[in-house]
Amino acid sequence: MPELPEVETVRRGLLPAMEGRTILSAEARRPDLRWPLPARMAERLAGKRVLALRRRSKYLLADLASGETLIVHLGMSGRMLVSGAMPGGFHHAHAAPEKHDHVILDMEGGARITFNDARRFGAMDLWPTAELDSHWLLSRLGPEPLGNAFHEDYLVQRFHGRNTPVKSALLDQRIVAGLGNIYVCEALFRAHVDPRRKAGRIAAPRVRALVPVIRDVLSEAIEAGGSSLRDHRQTSGELGYFQHSFHVYDREGAPCPTPGCPGTVARIVQSGRSTFFCAKCQR
Repeated sequence: MPELPEVETVRRGLLPAMEGRTILSAEARRPDLRWPLPARMAERLAGKRVLALRRRSKYLLADLASGETLIVHLGMSGRMLVSGAMPGGFHHAHAAPEKHDHVILDMEGGARITFNDARRFGAMDLWPTAELDSHWLLSRLGPEPLGNAFHEDYLVQRFHGRNTPVKSALLDQRIVAGLGNIYVCEALFRAHVDPRRKAGRIAAPRVRALVPVIRDVLSEAIEAGGSSLRDHRQTSGELGYFQHSFHVYDREGAPCPTPGCPGTVARIVQSGRSTFFCAKCQR
């Protein structure tokens, strides 16, 4: 599933085509994705200007001049692809819609935004912008890891007394929004923290040190265009490249990349998800 860096990469790719531009026409080519699409979605989108294109956790948010916000979740395999004219950028001719092209937006300026989702685990909804924080997908999310509300004292407080493994705690979207399996594994490795350690048993200085490490990992991944393991593509159709910078994720059996460490990267399963780490230098 796309994590924060992949969704942020998609948002940045969509900005020139969407923000400040009017949706000239919209087509919903099926009634549902993971859940039913909102009633009259195409009608409610057509003719509306996109005031801002934002991201909250793993969700894209397009604020419309109508006072509604289009919420988009990419799911497991969803892609937002741009064809046609892009100011100062690439130009891909519009292709005939394919089987898994489920929602199509034709934008002012000539760009076309196509939501393609082979597995249909993605989702879209329309919600009043002023009430967005009450939407059931967004209402319980914690602070953004790249925002000011996510800081050292906050994480120390949220970890205090918590009996869950630190890996699980960081994946809890109520504690911090947008972190997923890949980047938690990478951050814990860089911070030399064992993913099995109970969050509440980690000394405060080590918890504080996690915050800048998490920020660095996410920032580097965004600059690399995210990680393309299976389905992620940038809006141009190009791959992300951060997977070439993985230290431990999906590196089971490889030598630990920490200089002088004799360990190898191990894989365990935590809460049904693969965790990659080095038991020698992560403690």
